[in-house]
Amino acid sequence: MPIENVHFSELEYSRRIALVRAAMAQREIDILFITNPSNQFWLTGYDGWSFYTHQGVILPMEGAPYWWGRFMDANGARRTVWMEEENILHYNDAMVQSDIMHPMEDLASHLRIMGYGKARIGVEMETYFYTAKAHAVLYEGLPEATLLDASVLVNWQRLIKSDEELRFMRRAARISELVIERAMELAEPGLRKHDLVGELYRTAVQGEEDSWGDYPAIVPMLPSGPDASAPHLTWNGEALKAGEATFVEQSGCYRRYHAPLCRTVFLGKPPQHMIDASEALTEGLNAGIEVARAGNRACDIARALNVELAKVGIERPNRAGYAVGCSYPPDWGEHTVSIRDTDETILEPGMTFHFMPGLWMDHWGMETTETIVITENGPAAPLCNVERKLFIKD
Repeated sequence: MPIENVHFSELEYSRRIALVRAAMAQREIDILFITNPSNQFWLTGYDGWSFYTHQGVILPMEGAPYWWGRFMDANGARRTVWMEEENILHYNDAMVQSDIMHPMEDLASHLRIMGYGKARIGVEMETYFYTAKAHAVLYEGLPEATLLDASVLVNWQRLIKSDEELRFMRRAARISELVIERAMELAEPGLRKHDLVGELYRTAVQGEEDSWGDYPAIVPMLPSGPDASAPHLTWNGEALKAGEATFVEQSGCYRRYHAPLCRTVFLGKPPQHMIDASEALTEGLNAGIEVARAGNRACDIARALNVELAKVGIERPNRAGYAVGCSYPPDWGEHTVSIRDTDETILEPGMTFHFMPGLWMDHWGMETTETIVITENGPAAPLCNVERKLFIKD
């Protein structure tokens, strides 16, 4: 597929590959095998719902990367990656979910033919898409090679976003705004949750003008009342009730880039402790964004937040955010920097985070969050523009 038909410029892909190769050289890795779909997409443009089978990207220290996967998905690679035909490799479909053969036998064969049978090979051992069986078969097929853990090597190179990436994230942010605005508009007692989620999905996919919506890496989170004490409950067929708070956590997605956004709505008159908590949460977000400046640290954001929450007696044991960008299910986080008081990563312009200090108490919960980008000068810039508050519909 010609480079002019993919999402990013040739210069952008060259930048990314150079970053990864520099990290490989630092760790004395001769060749890298990548299974994380987000990393595959970031390096090659490959974009298909085929990550439930074994597939990956092979990156040597010279030349273009190789996409490797199932035979029937090779056409998907031809339609989405920037490399030429000779850099698209595939294995026989008989290997898929077979008890007598495994795709990693094919991968090992390719690596031996390429001359890497005795090489130092980096693999992503801590990822959802590289199984224990896959590692064992690859190890057996390359007995003279050294398999090294390179789990988040590529993820760390994705941390600082280019201008091209930020343009996509801003489009995703606009979709996030539309979703949350629609949720706050529709929420009322008696509205069934699955009906609400159906409308939010429609809003997210429809997008706005040429900013169409892709499927996000996480489904809508929509717990109410006592269920809102848990951060990762989704929805059911129950109706929204008066006297309960419901938080909506979702992200717009544009060409695999995300900008998560959460807001909470209370149907009726909220108790004073929730009003106080919401105001402290907003002040904590404001304080955290103010210190989220180039040269400061990720922990400074968390500490600024915690000072404001402590004023109303709230202590959070959880991290308050994480790096975000391009992603596939089951998670839109990048698995690198966390916003918590022990992470001393220095903030740099172009880093993007979901600043997400959700409050999950014993019997209730609320979320007010922002996706932010670290700027050249001054505080971080939120990508979305929705009022930071507890929405009340009395």
